[in-house]
Amino acid sequence: MKIRAAVLRQTGLPHPYRQSKPLAIEELELAPPGRDEVLVRIRAAGLCHSDLSVINGDRPRPMALGHEAAGEVAALGDGVTDLQLGDHVALVFVPSCGHCPPCCEGRPALCEPGAQANGNGTLLSGARLLESARGEAVNHHLGCSAFAEYAVVSRHSLVKIDPALPFDEAALFGCAVLTGVGAVVNTAQVRAGQSVAVVGLGGVGPAAVIGALAAGAREVIAIDLAASKRELATRLGATMSFDGGDPNCVAAVRDATNGGADHVFEFAGSVRAFETAYCITRRGGTTTTAGLPLVNLVAEERTVKGSYIGSCVPVRDLPRYISLYRGGRLPVNLLLSHRLRLEDINEGFDRLHTGEAVRQVVVFD
Repeated sequence: MKIRAAVLRQTGLPHPYRQSKPLAIEELELAPPGRDEVLVRIRAAGLCHSDLSVINGDRPRPMALGHEAAGEVAALGDGVTDLQLGDHVALVFVPSCGHCPPCCEGRPALCEPGAQANGNGTLLSGARLLESARGEAVNHHLGCSAFAEYAVVSRHSLVKIDPALPFDEAALFGCAVLTGVGAVVNTAQVRAGQSVAVVGLGGVGPAAVIGALAAGAREVIAIDLAASKRELATRLGATMSFDGGDPNCVAAVRDATNGGADHVFEFAGSVRAFETAYCITRRGGTTTTAGLPLVNLVAEERTVKGSYIGSCVPVRDLPRYISLYRGGRLPVNLLLSHRLRLEDINEGFDRLHTGEAVRQVVVFD
């Protein structure tokens, strides 16, 4: 079938993207789902800093971008018996085979065949099902390629969700919420009464803020360069906020927390942000990053943890987080700052680059 999708062919183009247009809306040929695969009609897809890093980085090209999305099941490949046409699903950007050592240990975010397929630009099966009008193969992005009208994905990249949840909100659960809330609940295992600081308030950081509050943190400190994002964190329930660009930020946070926070999360993906996070972690505390842990541990018995997709088991955690949202415990809807058309996706990445947006979602009518 023919679909429209946002395709990346060249990286490193200059800003603004609305002029250089790194993403071109192209007509692609999408092959039908194979065994254990599902055709999904994409109804909403979120713009993530991970997408922005692909635009600025070096990945297999051409690539149909997008990895945070929700949609409806449109067709089932052989072997898929637990979904039905019309089911609502969220896409998960790490497919889990269920058989490799990490999967058997209950750590599907570290699935080895899933990581290999994502790195190769294929589905979990190893297939590439996208083709350009010129007959060239187009790589998949993290097994999803969700900036498109339709996508074929592995059954292991999907979680069935409550159909009452609006698609634009549901899309956020597949990455921002799994990563942010999961880092708090699964990776760091924040306990009630502990203190938490979050450095970097893009799309994932605010999710960590609401996750910490849901976990019962006694205080949640929000740190970012942008005043608007600090204000959002305060609206979400953060008890304190600090300007990450202030040269006295570390001293101010350590003074306000009597030596630092029990748990500090870094989501900005920069060395400077990680250094800030590490320095505001109290002695004996834990620094958790979904970015770049580039410093050595020292003799204070602190722990630095990496967190990928929130150390989540998506089939367990995604429904739990949706239930918390519907119960008013995780106000995920407040993370959604912009809705846009597929044709306006380059402008959306301009906003992401300049920090004007928290979470943007491409909505397909």
